[in-house]
Amino acid sequence: MLPKLALAGALLATVLLPGTAAAAGDCVAPHVPGAAKQVSACLADLTTTGTVATGHTVPADWAGLTSAGLPRPGAVPGTQIDGYFPDSSTTNKNHGWQHDSQFVLRLPQHWNGGLVVAGSPGNRAQYANDRAIADHVLAAGYAYAATDKGNTGVDFFTDGKRPGDAVAEWHHRVTQLTVAAKLAVAQRYGKFPQRTLMAGISNGGYLVRWQLENRAWLYDGGVDWEGTLWTEDGPNLFTFLPVVVRNYPAYSAGSEAAHQAILDAGFAPGSEFLWPYHDQVYWGLTQRIYRTEFDPDYAGSDAGYDYASRPQRVHRAVERVSLTGRLGKPLITLHGTLDALLPISRDSDVYADAAKKNNAPHRYYRIADGTHADALYDVYPDRLRPIGPCFLSAFEAMGDWLDGHRPPPSRTVPRTPGVDLATTCEL
Repeated sequence: MLPKLALAGALLATVLLPGTAAAAGDCVAPHVPGAAKQVSACLADLTTTGTVATGHTVPADWAGLTSAGLPRPGAVPGTQIDGYFPDSSTTNKNHGWQHDSQFVLRLPQHWNGGLVVAGSPGNRAQYANDRAIADHVLAAGYAYAATDKGNTGVDFFTDGKRPGDAVAEWHHRVTQLTVAAKLAVAQRYGKFPQRTLMAGISNGGYLVRWQLENRAWLYDGGVDWEGTLWTEDGPNLFTFLPVVVRNYPAYSAGSEAAHQAILDAGFAPGSEFLWPYHDQVYWGLTQRIYRTEFDPDYAGSDAGYDYASRPQRVHRAVERVSLTGRLGKPLITLHGTLDALLPISRDSDVYADAAKKNNAPHRYYRIADGTHADALYDVYPDRLRPIGPCFLSAFEAMGDWLDGHRPPPSRTVPRTPGVDLATTCEL
């Protein structure tokens, strides 16, 4: 696929002539190279304020990821293209298409020359970043493209033939969309993006890291919001999730030894008030579905899972998708200190150290009292802070960095009293 798309880009560059771009006010739907299906619409507003009303987003895709107070930008008129690339799996049910590798491409009438590409967090579909990321980058004038990563839902692991195939496909689908979106942008505006950025949350943040390590030539930089860390030797999900799954019942019954075991696994002291929710919603399910993806032959209890003792083939499957910290383009990472799904000490702290050892262009902002899902701020406004406003500041800082203005040094961003945390974050 990629060689054909690259050739298409070279051919496109030769046929686009000065003056062939559509006027800024026109609604134009270019062809997305490689797409098996696409449906376009001219919209008065590409942000969620407009797309919820017109049915051009799926609010369930982004439910729970942002706090209620995250600012909403004004209307952004333009063109939306929904579609999918050829694929054999059918986990994504959006639009009734029963087809994976779905994407959304949004092209604002008033374009700033840039493109932002995103992969979905968790196992959500292509609209998952609409409220947290798309609204704001569109308002700044960027074109925006997002993918479902090629598989979705709690049965995502059924995609592929070998352990790890479903996650490995995520890399290809982001690369595929990035190339296709650049070509579509060039058709729409008469020139290729002057700046291409990646942005993502959780698994989407992992993909920002992976793309900037392995496909850096496609991008100018990226913002990683609590990206998942995979390393063959650990830490990874399998080195801390089984510990909390195994010990939480005893902890909830009052065992101090179980409490200490969870803390020793990397979960932050002070995050205990978040543990009941994560036990109900995240921990067991996450452990089961990712263990099934990488180690489908395991027949024991997930609470008793011991990654270190598993066969080498399991470790090789994890190694296929591991990160190194060898970044080819600038990256800004954000992570909350009270993240109770991906504990910061076993995730971004480790990744930041790897990036530093590789002398990579990296800034790392630890967000005091931030947690994995910003909607929890609305439940605990006196104990948490949302990371969404910090992402807006980080995205602006990335643009400034590429313009030659170095961002603030890496640090822990304090939870400043008297500040409207729902709308403000100074890095």
